[in-house]
Amino acid sequence: MHLSRRAIVPAALALSLGLCVAQFRPRGGRGFFQQDSGPYVHTEGGEVVNEDTVRTARETAQHSVSLPIWTNTPAFAGDTFTFARIIFKSEPGRPAILGWINDYPDADLNLSYRLQELTSMKVDPDARVFRLTDPALLEHPFIFMSHPERMQLREEEETALRKYLQNGGALMADDFWGERDWKSFEESMSRVLPGRRWIDLPTEHPIFHCVFNIRDPKGKLQVPSMRFWRRSYDPNDPQSMPSGRRGPGSEDMHVRAWLDEKERIMILAVHNSDTGDGWEREGEDEEYFQQFSEPRAYPLAINLLFYLMSH
Repeated sequence: MHLSRRAIVPAALALSLGLCVAQFRPRGGRGFFQQDSGPYVHTEGGEVVNEDTVRTARETAQHSVSLPIWTNTPAFAGDTFTFARIIFKSEPGRPAILGWINDYPDADLNLSYRLQELTSMKVDPDARVFRLTDPALLEHPFIFMSHPERMQLREEEETALRKYLQNGGALMADDFWGERDWKSFEESMSRVLPGRRWIDLPTEHPIFHCVFNIRDPKGKLQVPSMRFWRRSYDPNDPQSMPSGRRGPGSEDMHVRAWLDEKERIMILAVHNSDTGDGWEREGEDEEYFQQFSEPRAYPLAINLLFYLMSH
C-alpha cells in the first residue's frame, strides 16, 4: 500500500489568531522509573503501560494536563489525521522514560487537540501507539519517535521501517541531544536505508514558513526539557534563560532531513530540542507555556506536520 499524505490535509488551514492559553493546572514533581523486564514500562506519571497490548494514548492516564475531548463526524472517518507513536526497545539499563514512552501520553493528546482546535484538520482524539511490525502502520502516513538514541531495532523492525519509508511514510524523531545521541540515531537509520545523506534544513526552507512564518533563528526555537528549565530559570532575572546544553554537541538545535529520490522528506530529526515537552507540559507552568509551548513547540509542530502531509 502506498501512503497518501495529501488526502489528510485540506488545501487551506483555518488558523485562529494565535494559540490560546492552556488550562493551567500545575502539578508536583514525578519520579523516574527504571526500565522494567518484559513488556511493562512506566510513564513519567507512574502509570504502567503494557507494550504488547496498548493501542491508543487515550487509554493511558495523563499526568500533566487534561485538555477537552472531542468527536468527529463519521463522514470524516477516512480523512482524519492520527498522531502515531512508535514503540521500540532501548539498550538495557536505560530509564524507561528515556525511550519511546518519553512525554507519553500527554504530548500525543495535547498536540492532537491543538491541531483539531487551531487548524481545519480533523484529528483522531485518541492518537495511536504502534510497533513497527504492525501491518496497520501502513495506514498512517506520519509516525513519531521520542528519545530514539540507543534504540535497538530487530531485523524485522528495520525491514518494516524501510518498507514504510519507501512507500511514502514520514518519520519525525525528537528529544535527543549531543554528539553521542546523534551518532547512535544516525547509525540506526543507516541500517534501515544505507547510503542516505542527512541535510540540515535552513530557516529559509519552506517548512518553516508554510503555516506560521517562523523567522527566528533555530537557537530561538530550541525547547528545553521542563526539568532542566526549572533548574536554571529565575523569573526575576531575564538573563537566566537555560542554554539547553546537555553534553558535547548539544548547544545548537538542528532540524535535519532524509530525502527520497524525489527530494521528499522521509525522516525529520529535531535534534537538541525537546519539542515534545512543549506539548506535554503546556499546562504545568504559565511561564514555560508562554516562552516555549506557545511560540516554539506548537508553531513548529504545525508547520512540520502540514509540510510533511502536503508534500
